[in-house]
Amino acid sequence: MLEDRLPIIIIMVLCLVMSAYFSATETAFSSMSRTRVRTLAEKGKKKAALALNLSEKYDKLISSILIGNNIVNIALSSLGTVLFIDLLGAEKGATVSTAVITVLVLIFGEITPKSIAKDVPERFAMFSAPIIRLAMWIFAPLNWLFSLWKKLISKLLKSEDDQKMSQEELLMFVEEVQQEGSIDTEEGSLLRNAIEFSDLKAEDILTHRVDLEAVSADADKLEVARVFTTSRFSRLPVYGEDIDDIIGIIYQKDFYVNGGITQKSIREIAVPPLFIHQSEKISDLLKVLQSNKSHIAIVLDEYGGTLGIVTMEDILEELVGEIWDEHDEVVETFKTTEKGSVIVDCTVNMDDFAEFFDVEIQSESISLGGWITEMLEKIPVSGDSFVFENLTVTVTELDGHRVAFAEVVKAEPEETEEEEK
Repeated sequence: MLEDRLPIIIIMVLCLVMSAYFSATETAFSSMSRTRVRTLAEKGKKKAALALNLSEKYDKLISSILIGNNIVNIALSSLGTVLFIDLLGAEKGATVSTAVITVLVLIFGEITPKSIAKDVPERFAMFSAPIIRLAMWIFAPLNWLFSLWKKLISKLLKSEDDQKMSQEELLMFVEEVQQEGSIDTEEGSLLRNAIEFSDLKAEDILTHRVDLEAVSADADKLEVARVFTTSRFSRLPVYGEDIDDIIGIIYQKDFYVNGGITQKSIREIAVPPLFIHQSEKISDLLKVLQSNKSHIAIVLDEYGGTLGIVTMEDILEELVGEIWDEHDEVVETFKTTEKGSVIVDCTVNMDDFAEFFDVEIQSESISLGGWITEMLEKIPVSGDSFVFENLTVTVTELDGHRVAFAEVVKAEPEETEEEEK
């Protein structure tokens, strides 16, 4: 009797093995890192190159896996029914067969192989690549029929395939690639800056009007020379009645002629300024500056007043990071003191401040100085302080009426809980 049923048992075992193979292959190809496989392929591993090639034909690949998996599972179920009916009779055999085959397929055909493939997706994908390529060739006619069916369904449902990745997906992809070691921290930072570049507006990167170095059109030339010397800028905005009346930009090369100061007036050498709105995207602004052969733009607020300026260097720094030259004074934005507090330059962007201290801040202020003034609800003076979540912020230095530096103390969770008690 056993000899008669042995071929059926052997075929059932083979079907279960193939079910496990197809399940593991599906998980391996959906979970594998294409970056790692591409790296192995570039090193000359043929199976890695094959796995990478198959992953690029994912629709045909997954279709072949599902066809094969269904065939072996149906065959396993049918043979199991025949076997158990032969052993237990028609009434009990079908019920027992359903229970036993379901458990076997669930444990050995699905959960176990998928768990293993999930742990080593690249290795299993390379192992299974030659076999699944053969399966794709065998099931090619069925794959062709299914592709036609897919097109028909897409037309009936009028579905639109959107293959574009969102910004969040791109940033997550860069993070994953960096964690895998394919790119270093600097390269990852450059890619993230490039992805986020299109979202930034002029108001996000401008030099505010309170920090502007500008000269009056009626200013004495010696005063203008002093501003050029102390600021070390090669371009200065020129205003008429006040800072909201920018009438031009003077260039250092036009101010100094033949080793001395030009004889022309400030108004004569000033070139027309480029005005932009504060909501202008910096990706568009870059093109405008290039087309106008300009390096500086005056940013206007909603009332038409001067909000600040944006330079070509400001825009490029958003892509490549801080650009230093021999004239720049290096200022630490966040400087940790011996007692553990942090001295912060209050010109720092609020997003950078929130990220550094790992807090969420809802504010319309662009800089830390603006947020401090907003929180204090008055013109700050040295020594003013307030508490926000687990941060204690104290004004330490002023520049006129503007907060220049602040000391921030971050309380540990245990300390915060004790204070609440």
